[in-house]
Amino acid sequence: MDKKQLKLWFLIPLIVFAGMMIMLYLRLGQPSEIQTNTALERPVPSFELPLVSDTSRSITEAQLPQKPYLLNIWGSWCPTCIVEHPFLLDLKSRGVDIVGVNYKDDIGDALNYLNGRGDPYLLSIQDKSGQFALDLGLTGAPETFVVDSKGIIRQHIIGEVNEVNWQERIAPCFMALNEVAQNNGAASVSVAEACR
Repeated sequence: MDKKQLKLWFLIPLIVFAGMMIMLYLRLGQPSEIQTNTALERPVPSFELPLVSDTSRSITEAQLPQKPYLLNIWGSWCPTCIVEHPFLLDLKSRGVDIVGVNYKDDIGDALNYLNGRGDPYLLSIQDKSGQFALDLGLTGAPETFVVDSKGIIRQHIIGEVNEVNWQERIAPCFMALNEVAQNNGAASVSVAEACR
């Protein structure tokens, strides 16, 4: 093999890597979609997983909030999670309960991420194998599920949660679920319509 052919073989992986990085960069900031999928209208799957804050303690789905909350799949390795993170902190300051699912991450990296950027989560569980997230219907991080007070998934947000999709789609669903929870099942607006 001459030098010219050898250089070409070294350039191919570099070109492929650069192309992948460009595709990922172009995806940042794109509108997130809220799609109907098989996760909707069913309970949060059963699990027993350790807490990120203390891996010696495990929790189950029975210990999740008994009021509407967001279930956010995140990882320290995920660039879009970093973009989304400040908005999650803002939602926490507005009183929105968020449960984190740390997806396929090293515990040290996850703790450094939360300690360095702030912790928007009421609690965060470690899903090292990724099986729980797959049981939820995850297609890729970040993704967020709106869960009602009975543990039923009502909305699935693929991609970043931001002010635009919060105001347009997620907040109406979340407010309707809170109204149902506070009024023993009565709401002024249809939950199905609000969570479309």
